[in-house]
Amino acid sequence: MKLSIVIPVYNEKNTVLELLERVRRTGFEKEIILVDDGSTDGTREILRGLPASEDLLVILQPGNRGKGAALRAGFARVTGDIVVIQDADLEYDPAEYGNLVQPILDDQADVVYGSRFLSGPHRVLLFWHSVGNRALTLLSNIFTDMNLTDMETCYKVFRAEILGRITLCEDRFGFEPEFTAKISRAGCRVYEVPISYHGRDYAEGKKIGWKDGVAAVYFILKHNLFR
Repeated sequence: MKLSIVIPVYNEKNTVLELLERVRRTGFEKEIILVDDGSTDGTREILRGLPASEDLLVILQPGNRGKGAALRAGFARVTGDIVVIQDADLEYDPAEYGNLVQPILDDQADVVYGSRFLSGPHRVLLFWHSVGNRALTLLSNIFTDMNLTDMETCYKVFRAEILGRITLCEDRFGFEPEFTAKISRAGCRVYEVPISYHGRDYAEGKKIGWKDGVAAVYFILKHNLFR
């Protein structure tokens, strides 16, 4: 199985090279698709300067359109069998790819979510952020009739053929509830596995905030009630 690792990047000059090295150290046949979403902090110049490599594709978005738009640009270039979504901020550890892909390799799952709330080690941080995540997951579960513990997780791993079965349209963080609603309706077999989580606070560059949580409620309703 070949992995297609799609990495949306926005203003991560301090972490993107370390993340790329960690991904390359994983023991899988893979392609790495880095999508810069209009970075303004020097990340874009770093990516432009990367040496050409058979395992790496760099896509430069014309401007900041959001995580969902960056992911769609990456998905359009996927050639592997399994797609892994990876953030560039080092909160999620590529060393856990083995656990994430195993239910798919065992033909038990079509989609695997890496859950930050299933006993994996994690940095103690931001109580109200975790409450918000759990509340959004609960609301999503009410409509999808799934029992996920972490709908908003970055780590969503899935068979590449699923991209031909669903149509994604959200440009920003609405991708998470949209993807969850659509794989549920598509009848995908979904597993969760515990992952570690090395969260950042806002002083360290965390981007998602309370406004994104309010927007997520809208997107949950939009993609479950108004299809």
